[in-house]
Amino acid sequence: MNKQQLKDLIIKTIDENRDKIIEIGHGIYQTPEYGYKEYKTTEAVANFLSDELGLEVEKNIAVTGCKSTVNDSKEGPHISILGELDGISCKEHKDANDIGASHTCGHNIQIAGMLGAALGLVKSGVLNSLDGKVTFMATPAEEFIELEYRQQLKNKGEITYFGGKQELVKRGYFDDIDISMMFHSLDMGENKALVGPESNGFIGKKVQFIGKESHAGSAPHEGINALNAAMLAINNVNALRETFKESERVRFHPILTKAGDIVNVVPADVQMESYVRARTIDGMIDASERINRALIAGGTAIGAEVVLTEIPGYLPILRYKDMDKLFSDNLVNLGIESNKIVDGGDFTGSFDFGDISHLMPTLHPMIGGVKGALHTREYEIIDEELAYIVPAKSMAMTVVDLLFDGGKEAKNILNDFTPVMTKEQYLDFLAKYDRTI
Repeated sequence: MNKQQLKDLIIKTIDENRDKIIEIGHGIYQTPEYGYKEYKTTEAVANFLSDELGLEVEKNIAVTGCKSTVNDSKEGPHISILGELDGISCKEHKDANDIGASHTCGHNIQIAGMLGAALGLVKSGVLNSLDGKVTFMATPAEEFIELEYRQQLKNKGEITYFGGKQELVKRGYFDDIDISMMFHSLDMGENKALVGPESNGFIGKKVQFIGKESHAGSAPHEGINALNAAMLAINNVNALRETFKESERVRFHPILTKAGDIVNVVPADVQMESYVRARTIDGMIDASERINRALIAGGTAIGAEVVLTEIPGYLPILRYKDMDKLFSDNLVNLGIESNKIVDGGDFTGSFDFGDISHLMPTLHPMIGGVKGALHTREYEIIDEELAYIVPAKSMAMTVVDLLFDGGKEAKNILNDFTPVMTKEQYLDFLAKYDRTI
């Protein structure tokens, strides 16, 4: 068969199993779980891979998560298709559960799309005509939340990193993978998809301001108000904002996770969490160092101690245009008008897939079918065909492009590729920003 015939088989197979793909998406949507707690979701994915597709599955690859590899005997390039397991906290959403968790992140769509691509590749039989391996990997803990829980896991030696893909890189699950792909959902308005997004990376921060308690009414002069230190620290950062380069798109957005104990005692223990985001690694480092000085100065001004803990966050996402073109061409093959596919996008949020893009060629399009901003009460799936089925088909078809004819296309991409970081350099970078100041 030629490439188009293989792609037509994939399209036919996915269409015939459309309801199964959407059903798994619905099921995961109804049971959102936070990062490193995705036990039900991991089981659902593993069961689909094993029961529906007859694949061997390795479970709990990083506390949770699972993977399965096909075409293991082939010598060609190794492609991974990823999906993210975790939900986000959005208690205002109509479908949030009793603890406020929801899939307003669209990760249930990602997982269903990954499984749909797997179904298209496996059930169609096209793998026999492809020269290379394919791994389907459900990854945990993309949303950088519940830091105290993740710190507990780290203290017990169950994880090293708070981000799921960071942890999987450290554990070696990307060591033999050459190219990775996944997608995110996005309200595209009148458009259908976007290829080549740019994003910020970030360094995580936990800040504790330690003062001295005293009676707030009768003896405030005997205390050191840690809340005032935190307020001064935030204002110090605000005074820096005009000094950040516009091109770096710097963001600092703190929350106070503890602001005192009772109203008539001067707060002696105030705690803050935030990210420092920027468009480049150098920008992240520069902004982080300046913000550290501003935070510490808030405590110095009133005599409070400041304990500043940095947490390795995510790297900015990098674009690989050859990969984008393959995916975009497959969208057009599926009937999406080219003028409905946006080329390039500016996102000041962060994806842990950005870390993978520093190690290997990657593909990370954004697909429509939803409306409302992610992580908000307005988020809603409005077009299940576009949200679930189109990306499943296009990712599977892109695998055909990469691995057909001896893996020629994948080999061409890899021959022109030089990683920004080796795995060792990447882990060294993470270790540098895993510290308490």
